[in-house]
Amino acid sequence: MTASYGSLARFSDVKRLRKFNDFAVVGLGGDVSDMQYIDRLLNTLSIDQNYGSSDAATALNAKNLHTYISKVMYKRRSDFNPLWNAILVAGIDEHKKPFLASADLLGTTFSAPTLATGFGAHLAQPILRRYVPDEKAAAALTKEDAVKAVKECMKVLFYRDARSIDNYSIAVVEADKEVDIKENEKLENQSWAFAEGIKGYGTQTV
Repeated sequence: MTASYGSLARFSDVKRLRKFNDFAVVGLGGDVSDMQYIDRLLNTLSIDQNYGSSDAATALNAKNLHTYISKVMYKRRSDFNPLWNAILVAGIDEHKKPFLASADLLGTTFSAPTLATGFGAHLAQPILRRYVPDEKAAAALTKEDAVKAVKECMKVLFYRDARSIDNYSIAVVEADKEVDIKENEKLENQSWAFAEGIKGYGTQTV
């Protein structure tokens, strides 16, 4: 939930998860101003959906939403004015199946059982792949194990990033249920006490 201005961790309460109807959640990383621009686009799209038609069958699902976002990102890249964001779309597709895909500032898209952006692409993905090595394992994963995996990733990222904070948001999307977003979650049992046992830390003699 941190937003930095250069080396300064300027804001500590930036909400990067956006609920879009009952079918999808959008996670936005990268530049905050571009994130706000995308948020306005999604708000406009949501209003058009809500007031343009009351038919649930025509509502955008997660797959449709990802296609829309990827086209926006590619158009801005083609205009040599890219949006400096990495975006994840998670939710339910038209077949009531789980959907997870990404789009970056070049309009490149990718789908996999587990995805992460930024530092998470390097540090969190190995943890996630231990829980979900393939699509078969993803189908058997429980909600509790999925949340546990994400919390473990957030703890590792907090310790590995010197400018991170221990607050985060987490969203759960289930078929036939309303999207559940919990904000201002805090890491549990986090402590730097282990650092005293590391050689070279502080005034420790070896």
